[in-house]
Amino acid sequence: NIITAAFSKPKIMTITMPEKDDKTVPPKIDARRTLNILLTDSDRVYYYVGAIEPGKPQPEIVKSNFSKDGIRKVLLLKNKDLFTKISEFNEKRVKGKIHVSDAAAEDFIKDLKKDDNVGPIILIKADEGARYKDIVSIVDEMAITNIASYAIVDLSAPEKALLKAQPR
Repeated sequence: NIITAAFSKPKIMTITMPEKDDKTVPPKIDARRTLNILLTDSDRVYYYVGAIEPGKPQPEIVKSNFSKDGIRKVLLLKNKDLFTKISEFNEKRVKGKIHVSDAAAEDFIKDLKKDDNVGPIILIKADEGARYKDIVSIVDEMAITNIASYAIVDLSAPEKALLKAQPR
C-alpha cells in the first residue's frame, strides 16, 4: 500500500535550543504572527495572539485542549497557506502525479517552510505544573500542522500570573 509505505517510517525531529546568554538579544518577532501556547497542570492548554506589553491591554487568553478540534484546529487555521501547499505536494506524490525521491521531497518541504514569511510563529511555554507528555504532544502538533517556526521558551512573569488567574 503506497499510503502505508509513505507514512510508516518514523520521523526524527531535531529541536535546537539556544544557549542561555545574558548578552543575547532575542530576535524581534511580529506580534501579529505570534501565537503563544501556554501549558500547565492537569493537561490544561491556553493560547493567545500577540505579546503582553506593560501598560497595554492584555491579550485575550483562550482555553483549549489537545483534541483535533482544540489547539490543532487553531494551528491549522493560522497555518492554512503553508499546510495547504505541503498537503497538495504530498497528495501529488501519493497519486503519482509527480515523482521525486524522499530526500528531494523533504528538501522541497524544508524550502517551503524556510521561505514562509506569513505563517504563525509559535512560542510554546510550560510552567512547572506541565507534564513532559504535554510538551511532546504540542511538538507533535507542530509537525502534524506543518508549522515552520516554533520555539520552546520560558514563561514570563505576566504569563505566570495570567495562568494562575485562569479558572480550573
